[in-house]
Amino acid sequence: MSHDRGPMWDLRRHAAQHPDRTAIVCGGERVSYGELEALSNRIAAVFRRLGMHRGDHVASLIGNRPEALAIAWAAWRCGVYLTQMSTALTPTELAYLVGDCDARLVLADAALGDLATALQAGLPDAPVQWLSLRGPLPGHAALEPLLAQSSPSPVADEPPGALMMYTSGTTGAPKGVIRPLLPADWRGTPPFAADLIQLFGVAGDDVRYLSTAPLYHAAPLRFALAVTAGGGTVHVMERFDADQALRLIEEQTITHSQWVPAMFQRLLALPADRRAALRAPAHRCAIHGAAPCPVPLKQAMIEWWGPILVEYYSGSEGVGLTLIAAAEALDHPGSVGRARKGALHIVDDEGIELPTGRTGLVYFSGVPPFAYHKAPEKTAARTLAQGWQTFGDIGHLDAEGYLYLTDRQDDMIISGGVNLYPQEIEAVLRAAPGVWDCAVVGVPDERFGERPVAFIVPHRSSDAALPELLAAVSQHCDRHLGRFKRPAHVQVIDSLPRSPTGKLLRRSLRKLVNPTQESVS
Repeated sequence: MSHDRGPMWDLRRHAAQHPDRTAIVCGGERVSYGELEALSNRIAAVFRRLGMHRGDHVASLIGNRPEALAIAWAAWRCGVYLTQMSTALTPTELAYLVGDCDARLVLADAALGDLATALQAGLPDAPVQWLSLRGPLPGHAALEPLLAQSSPSPVADEPPGALMMYTSGTTGAPKGVIRPLLPADWRGTPPFAADLIQLFGVAGDDVRYLSTAPLYHAAPLRFALAVTAGGGTVHVMERFDADQALRLIEEQTITHSQWVPAMFQRLLALPADRRAALRAPAHRCAIHGAAPCPVPLKQAMIEWWGPILVEYYSGSEGVGLTLIAAAEALDHPGSVGRARKGALHIVDDEGIELPTGRTGLVYFSGVPPFAYHKAPEKTAARTLAQGWQTFGDIGHLDAEGYLYLTDRQDDMIISGGVNLYPQEIEAVLRAAPGVWDCAVVGVPDERFGERPVAFIVPHRSSDAALPELLAAVSQHCDRHLGRFKRPAHVQVIDSLPRSPTGKLLRRSLRKLVNPTQESVS
């Protein structure tokens, strides 16, 4: 029975029609649609053989390898929840995820041997089965012999599974985002692919998509899966390198790509002659999101690449989505666009909807609700009585319905009873002479409760000495920021701590605050 509307996009369809078409390119590896379909079916068979039942949870610890996508398709084929875990986490952090998601099976890449064995050692009594792929690992059964004993063909009973991704945990412990499984007889385009195909046009045999970020994050994983559902080719970078990314765009005639603002910075930092030499006429859609993109940075990319940038605002919770194309962004600088999934609402602290232009919490309605796994109190904190849900961001709408984000609720600084928004202060700092990047955090203050502290990364071309740079920043803040908004302290730092998807790790910055360093305070 099909419960889907419109054309059905699925890996199996393309494997049947075009088995030799390339589905994934990763380094020196090429995986065809026939091979990806067969591997997914074999992994699904292994899951069933090891006792995984509908609604069970599987976790994986694997880098940017083709198997990451095959495992996700296998989970979809046998009704289990899959949690892809970050390879950048510590064994303690990974153990938390394994326990929190109730994993009954963990698959680990042998290339991550020390991390995988430390994870297992940290869970000696956990009721978990451990599998290794691409080589042996102590205490792990090898996946490959099990695959050899499994059929590459599909089975009749294939209840749909789901991804259960975790929030990045930039402000606290990661939270698993879970939704009910679809009916067991449901057949159609997988939800992890359907909306992306519709919104971004990543379906078709002419699509060649460059995946630049780690596949253990929600957006990179879902986009790559959507391309394989849609019949295109995914070019997976094992790790991001700006010059290599440009080479791939040119040599592989990439049509679609995905980025975060930190990658734009690294691209723009390449030598001018390298940037000028870029020839990519096939490149028609450069998707970016995951973190705020400063207006000057976005304008610089549009000047370089042309009007192909498309920005989205969404999150692991999937409560809604906005889009803004390049031409709109030039007319509405700083906006993340208008709602394309769900309806937008701006509300105050009491849950009352605010009029156009007023700043408040950003909520969406009209999208199936999410829940945080085993954390009803955290779900309730993101849900209003009428069912609207939020990512936890603060912003406002203009008269045309364009959304402007001010900050995250968790990042807001309350100083002397006044609400301060780090992004507003950061926007001013980025325009200061000699500043390449910056971030603002709140730190405890006996008099005011909290005070803003700024970290700045000097522009590489700046030859100003530290005292001159800080003096210029101080004068700039005096001219453009009210007294309460001015940083109480400014520190110079070589680079800002960010997650692999470019999200700023403010909690790491708070640990680096050093009031004795020369400052503008």
